[in-house]
Amino acid sequence: MPEKVYEMTYEGIKKLQDELENRKTMVAAEIAERLKEARALGDLSENSEYDDAKNSQAENEVRIMEIESVLKNARLIDEDEISKNKVTLGALVKIRDEETKEEIDYLLVGNKEEDIFNNKISSDSPVGAAIVGKKKGQVVDVRTPVGLLRYRIVRISKPS
Repeated sequence: MPEKVYEMTYEGIKKLQDELENRKTMVAAEIAERLKEARALGDLSENSEYDDAKNSQAENEVRIMEIESVLKNARLIDEDEISKNKVTLGALVKIRDEETKEEIDYLLVGNKEEDIFNNKISSDSPVGAAIVGKKKGQVVDVRTPVGLLRYRIVRISKPS
């Protein structure tokens, strides 16, 4: 079975590369120091500091493997492929709630970069799935846990 390809922006790839480097160096060194200190306490069979450090080490190693897998299978979203005519991955999209008239800007990203607190939505999210492939002026219906929402696509642009 072929590996999943992760469509990512340059910023998303760079962020994962930085996290990977930090986990392999700083985090691993901190955990190694905690293990050393816990071993110095003696009996490891009932040593909660040692157990905590070993758990942290395992969690760090799992996250390193996850990041390496994503980066190995990442495909950089080509800025030339970002259209101003229709919503594609990497596009900055302004939508307006047809009921409240509230407008919001979203950057449409792959699912490994989603960060709703920074208005980065995945093409797999309800709003992202509804707007991908649509054009400026089109109205889309989005099913959410709070009900059906209707948005108009106001602007499509490339991020600066």
